[in-house]
Amino acid sequence: MFKKAIAGLAAVALGGMIAMSIAPAGATPPSRATDQPVFDPGNFVSVIDNPYFPLPVGRVLVYSGYRDGVTQTDTVTVTNQTKVILGVTATVVSDVAMHGGTLLEQTSDWYAQDRDGNVWYLGEDTKAYGPHGKIDTSGSWEAGVNGAIPGLIMEGHPAIPDAYRQELLTGQAEDTAWIVGTTGTVKVAYGNVRNILTTLEATRIEPGIYDTKIYGPGLGIVQEKSLDGTEFAELVSVTG
Repeated sequence: MFKKAIAGLAAVALGGMIAMSIAPAGATPPSRATDQPVFDPGNFVSVIDNPYFPLPVGRVLVYSGYRDGVTQTDTVTVTNQTKVILGVTATVVSDVAMHGGTLLEQTSDWYAQDRDGNVWYLGEDTKAYGPHGKIDTSGSWEAGVNGAIPGLIMEGHPAIPDAYRQELLTGQAEDTAWIVGTTGTVKVAYGNVRNILTTLEATRIEPGIYDTKIYGPGLGIVQEKSLDGTEFAELVSVTG
């Protein structure tokens, strides 16, 4: 899906007002990632089967949407490739964004799951293709390199109002998510998805920019959108 630095959920007044507009009554936005488990290389398993972020090898998810006025299609493929990061064997997931026949972005993301069901995000190699052959690799990071720290992409037992750091490389990737919903139904191009999980995400790199992501059990991300309306993506199809 559209790639954006989406984290660092700052407890500023603006952030609080936006968060409260979609959060449950009585909840308050966290000032920091409060629910981060300990990263232990000896505590990982070989299969990623978290209900809200499953990554079976061979699965292909197709998303349709737009970013900054340009329509795009994202194809996310769970490859059979792996990458060892900080002693953990991570699954390589390919994400290719196209506008018609034009390649917009190509990314390899690296994920691994621990025994508690937490899915860790261990980095990404991303390339955005601009006009005249210009390639932008900003946002790329790898845990353990240049001070980058592993993050979580999904908790094993998500609950309101958990907050967790998704990625951290100062100045490049500083993302945090906050669980704001654990029930409901959403209609996307793929169909009606029940028992959804909703997160609010923001970034210290882009202050004031907030996104929501909706996850469906057995599917992963089914919808993603920025609260300012400039970006949107929804699940169209799943195979594998």
